[in-house]
Amino acid sequence: MPCTRQELEGRERQFLAPFAQFSAETRGRKYAEEAPEWRTHYQRDRDRVIHSRAFRRLEYKTQVFLNGTGDHLRTRLTHTMEVAGIARNIARALKLNEDLTETIALAHDLGHSAFGHKGEEVLNRLMKKHGGFEHNRQSLRVIESLEQKYPLFPGLNLTWEVREGLVKHFTTYDHPSKRKGFAAKSSSLEAQVANLADEITYYSHDVDDGLTAGLIFEEQLSRDVRVWRDAARAVKKSYGNLPDESRRYFIIRCIIDAQVKDVVWTTEERIARAGVRSADEVRLQPKALVQYSPGRGELNLELRDYLYKNLYYNPEVRDPNRRAVRMLEELFHYFLEHHDEIGELSQKRAHKDGWHRAVCDYLAGMTDRYAIQEHQRVFGLKV
Repeated sequence: MPCTRQELEGRERQFLAPFAQFSAETRGRKYAEEAPEWRTHYQRDRDRVIHSRAFRRLEYKTQVFLNGTGDHLRTRLTHTMEVAGIARNIARALKLNEDLTETIALAHDLGHSAFGHKGEEVLNRLMKKHGGFEHNRQSLRVIESLEQKYPLFPGLNLTWEVREGLVKHFTTYDHPSKRKGFAAKSSSLEAQVANLADEITYYSHDVDDGLTAGLIFEEQLSRDVRVWRDAARAVKKSYGNLPDESRRYFIIRCIIDAQVKDVVWTTEERIARAGVRSADEVRLQPKALVQYSPGRGELNLELRDYLYKNLYYNPEVRDPNRRAVRMLEELFHYFLEHHDEIGELSQKRAHKDGWHRAVCDYLAGMTDRYAIQEHQRVFGLKV
């Protein structure tokens, strides 16, 4: 006999910690649906994210380097998959709900625009008088309304807990955790894990991409970044002198492993100290329980500062991104004057949300290469 949803929910009760988010205790979906037969609610959510158009488009969206710059450089999709893997490992170690954690991780960048964070910045500036633009809120917008796959409801109709995990800031008036009689101050532990796994992933792997592109160098890292220096020494002690590619791979793996271990041990201690015994008790905590130790946090800030100085602000990265986001600005103004060119669904949404938001949604959904193609079609200029 196939394993039923009820049996899977029973296994969660058996193996997960009491402060984990159990799928049987979901607050449900906005639109009522028949429960899945052989999957939990969060497993269904994960599959819906993976099969969405927004997820597939991540393959052609910038992480740090413009998409197409190099075959071995990360895209928004490969970054997302790496986040999901690290998030799942941390969740497993802490006996949290892996399926919910993975789903949040897979969906966390669905709202990212083309051309990385620079694209987000220019859309936010253009939308300043019309509600702004922020990729976490846009991810929620994607799964709640912009994806159109089902005949009976807009969006993907994901569970409340996934939606909660996609919004990181509790000041926004429409945060899913805000509800009558429950003053939530934090998200679930699963959402917190997905959030920190994102940070672990992009700092470590941006180092890898920067080395591959020849914009940062191991000698620099050994001199200026303690986490690299310590990991490099450990790798050399264990393996001796390795070829360049293998050495870099093992150093970065060592850094990620140290970060994951620190998060697991620190979080376990913080959970025990807080004495939480349910997922809702976690939500009432004034601060996130999933954190680095103070020492590890300081080391990571050192790595972050190095990357901003030597990679993110490097002219080889910054200048192409600047030219690319200028295209977004020009397309934004063009489509505001040519409503009939933004697609039928976008035109329909404009009647409810206004033309500025409809154009913003349209541009945010574009991949790097499609935005470039549209700019060339409209203006006849090459980047």
